[in-house]
Amino acid sequence: MGVPVKADPTLEVGTPLSLFEGPYSTSTIRASYAVAVDGQRFLVVKPNQQESAWTQINVVLNWFEELKQKVPVE
Repeated sequence: MGVPVKADPTLEVGTPLSLFEGPYSTSTIRASYAVAVDGQRFLVVKPNQQESAWTQINVVLNWFEELKQKVPVE
């Protein structure tokens, strides 16, 4: 969503507008989009139509201990 904003001479906030349509990937772990440095473009992750839904999640316990074993501190 995007909202037009005017700040001079007073703050005016416009009506929210939809910027994109379609199914796009969402994640609580990592960002599924990026904004270009110029603020004029977006890179958005779109799901692959051939991929199926996740069926497995791997949980690693004591990963810091495993890291110490694999990369010893000198």
